[in-house]
Amino acid sequence: MGFKTKIQLISRKSGYDQWFVNFPSACAQMMGFRKGEMAEWEVDEKGNLALKRERDAARGKKKN
Repeated sequence: MGFKTKIQLISRKSGYDQWFVNFPSACAQMMGFRKGEMAEWEVDEKGNLALKRERDAARGKKKN
């Protein structure tokens, strides 16, 4: 099952553009994400975008 998401752009007066991708609540809940959890975006050779969780967060451990 997929979840459609709108890509948003905010253009700042300083010339710095910010792009936003909302993460659907259903996906976050299924994966057990927590508030403040860190993740990293990666783009593969086919142009696919992947969100990678930090190892400790994915296992449910707190970082010191």
